[in-house]
Amino acid sequence: MNTVEWSDTLLLDFEPMDGVHREFVDLLALAQNAPDATLPQAWAAVVDHTVEHFGREDDWMRKTRFSAAENHIIQHRVVLNVLREGLAMARAGQMDAVREMAGELAVWFTKHTQSLDAALALHMRRHADGIGKAPSRHAKSAHASPSSH
Repeated sequence: MNTVEWSDTLLLDFEPMDGVHREFVDLLALAQNAPDATLPQAWAAVVDHTVEHFGREDDWMRKTRFSAAENHIIQHRVVLNVLREGLAMARAGQMDAVREMAGELAVWFTKHTQSLDAALALHMRRHADGIGKAPSRHAKSAHASPSSH
């Protein structure tokens, strides 16, 4: 299985993204290493994090009129749909399929970060005007729910 580990190759020099990406890598690694009994909960944590993570990036792209937003947002939507399918599979006891999905997600995340997210990070460093500041976890949860994205 392809595993995910944080490395400098994932750094984008935009801390609001780098911090969220580190959290994603940590959560995905926990899911990849989770025993079957806790895999559904670990996968749910990946899904919950990713809803907020992608939602924040999608908001940045819209607010700053990022030229490649449409493709990037569509890719986020597709991946979230797959993650949600994985959660249903995990809850149904299809652990091997979810573990395979986790390996594919690790590969996708590296490519996505080094291409689409790298372009977004460059754009945000140039055009954010304060938008790029990540809200505190408390503020995020008070104003956003997974269903709002």
